[in-house]
Amino acid sequence: QVQLVESGGGSVQPGGSLRLSCQASGRTVSQAWFRQAPGKEREFVAAIRAGSMTNYAGSVKNRFTISRDNAKTAVSLQMNSLRPEDTAIYYCAATQSSLILSSTYRLQSYDYWGQGTQVTVSS
Repeated sequence: QVQLVESGGGSVQPGGSLRLSCQASGRTVSQAWFRQAPGKEREFVAAIRAGSMTNYAGSVKNRFTISRDNAKTAVSLQMNSLRPEDTAIYYCAATQSSLILSSTYRLQSYDYWGQGTQVTVSS
């Protein structure tokens, strides 16, 4: 069983930046970030998989960057040009499976989840 612990959330003004980190207790192959705003379903944000290939939701592309360490036990999400609509609880997710692109968007593809970290973007 792999445990994931997120950190780095907080409050920031529109246009600001935050960096989220997720530390895993063991090695995983594919990792992702999802988010859930109040009253909304959890949605995909970004993923990184075998070969360090990355993909992003359209709403965050060119603003957010997902990365991970070589040991594949830590994954980060650099968030720039933050907007009020980015306000949500952000969750780290991971699996020991090597996901194909289409699978990275699905919550059910991930076996392990963090507890979530709050990101609030407000003036």
